[in-house]
Amino acid sequence: MKFTASSADMLNHLQNISRVINAKNTLPILDNFLLKITNDKLEMTASDLETTMVTSMPIADTEGEGEITVRAALLLNTLKEFPDQPLTFEINTENLGMTIVSESGHYDFNGDNADQYPQLPTVAGENHELSMPAADLFFCINKTAFAAATDETRPIMTGIYFDITEDTITTVATDAHKMVRIRDKKNGGDAISSFTLPKKPTALLKNVLPKEEGDVNIKFDSKNIFFTVGNYTLVCRQIEGNYPSYNSVIPTNSEFKLIVTRNAFISALKRVSIYANQASNLVKLELKENDMTISAQDLDYSNSAEEKFSCQYDGGPMTIGFKSSFLVEMLSNLTCEEVEIDLQDPQRAALLLPFDNEGDSEMETLMMIMPVMI
Repeated sequence: MKFTASSADMLNHLQNISRVINAKNTLPILDNFLLKITNDKLEMTASDLETTMVTSMPIADTEGEGEITVRAALLLNTLKEFPDQPLTFEINTENLGMTIVSESGHYDFNGDNADQYPQLPTVAGENHELSMPAADLFFCINKTAFAAATDETRPIMTGIYFDITEDTITTVATDAHKMVRIRDKKNGGDAISSFTLPKKPTALLKNVLPKEEGDVNIKFDSKNIFFTVGNYTLVCRQIEGNYPSYNSVIPTNSEFKLIVTRNAFISALKRVSIYANQASNLVKLELKENDMTISAQDLDYSNSAEEKFSCQYDGGPMTIGFKSSFLVEMLSNLTCEEVEIDLQDPQRAALLLPFDNEGDSEMETLMMIMPVMI
């Protein structure tokens, strides 16, 4: 077999899918890329058994068709050192030897038989399908992923939950301390359905989606989820289990509303939290009519800080505590100029809402944070 490809294009495609490959694999074949040559197209695959990513690109001067696997690190490291130029790949189908021929040299190495490479799963049984613009899917997962749990004791909470109706696609992530819900009213599915997207495929999509235009086609059955966008296909296993009933924990009748300038509030929190106890990272918000005092202290080192902050607040006096790092992280994942914080009392969850809903009435953003006992 033989083909010619652009070194830069091939490197770009392989780098995008190489993120699937684990640093250590139980099966040596998973350290490899699967290369499939058909007509004038090169199809490249990376897999870790649970997640598989496939991409394709045009090639020229093709002779023969077939498959071979090659060590991912070796191929990537070789391609990285070339300026953009056409490279010719020659594959001996008998001994699986591969030669890369450049303008000034040749590079020889051995591949492996493709028969041992994992097969790409296919849709099976009852399944659902939907499509949405790549930019919308990126917005939904990019704004929610940070709130997912990192503790593997409840695997279902480490992913992003997709709650789908015919009119909406709602994405949710929570670690029981904070929660983010994005309700997309522009897109919908073929029926009421749901799935939970694991952390690794989420990161892969976050890397690829900003580079792609057009729609993402999503199919899923009881086990796997299939994403197709541009020249990329991502297949991953769902996280099994029932996602927590997120709507039931969202406060519906918040009595007090606090409106703050987002960037200024983030800066104030960062300054004051330097003086907070490192273990609790607690900051206190003391609220009065149109007035807020942000404070923190670390009794172990006799450190303390207090800062007056201008705001809009029309409720009764209240002092409430939050973990500063959580509050800053949530505020930083918004882009609006002003944020509305809905409060009930110091023991109940607070809601963070973009005051102008990020400028898009069809993308509803809601964040929830649990207070810390003072």
